[in-house]
Amino acid sequence: MKIKRQKQAKRTISFYKYNFCFREPFQVLIDGTFCQAALIGKIQIKEQLPKYLMGEVQLCTTNCALKEVETLGKDLYGAKLILQRFQIRRCPHFKEPVSASECLLSMLEGTNPHHYFIATQDNVLTKSLKDIPGVPVMYIIQNTVVLDKPSDSSLKRVQAVLVGELVTTSQQQNINKLKEEQGVGADEGTRRKRKRKSGNPNPLSCLKKKKKGPTQPTKSTDGDKKKRTRHRKRKHAAEGKGEQTVTAKQNPA
Repeated sequence: MKIKRQKQAKRTISFYKYNFCFREPFQVLIDGTFCQAALIGKIQIKEQLPKYLMGEVQLCTTNCALKEVETLGKDLYGAKLILQRFQIRRCPHFKEPVSASECLLSMLEGTNPHHYFIATQDNVLTKSLKDIPGVPVMYIIQNTVVLDKPSDSSLKRVQAVLVGELVTTSQQQNINKLKEEQGVGADEGTRRKRKRKSGNPNPLSCLKKKKKGPTQPTKSTDGDKKKRTRHRKRKHAAEGKGEQTVTAKQNPA
């Protein structure tokens, strides 16, 4: 019976891993009724749950579950001591505590986004949990821990995904991520401008504008230079001719 129960648990865990993205460490929310049943059946929760779930486990509870056990008196004193050893998850009922069953249901938020396992002996709570897809339920029968089979709501959800009527949470996250990358609005489907990553400004935009200085005179062209050189040559030639005439007059032949 033990091997058969272990195989059934392995199939159920694989179902939740593949279809609802459950990953280790598995988070198990526990109430006082489960601790009381474990105390009566002499079950070591911290030792047996990791072996049964075949992976790392985080045992946790809520403040509402702790306060409910405290109000029930001395009969559940041992269950209170066990429950106090677990991690406490913050619930929205800090100022006004509610019953443990109502608190655990609120922690699931309708879709169980945090992938909680629920460990309880409350039949009313178990019935309500079966209406939420993707919620593994654990309880104790005949001094043994049992992981319940997937509920009808979980099976219908998986069937709808396979047919294409629904998408999984991981698929929806990927779709939203692609929309953000492409700049498409989630509501209107319109394309938005992509936001640039914040970083250093463009160095070219930080350059100071050059001040305009006084206008410089235009440079002389090559034609002007040629004219000036020609004029100078003519002047020198004329001066040479004058000297020749003077010397000829002074020294007649």
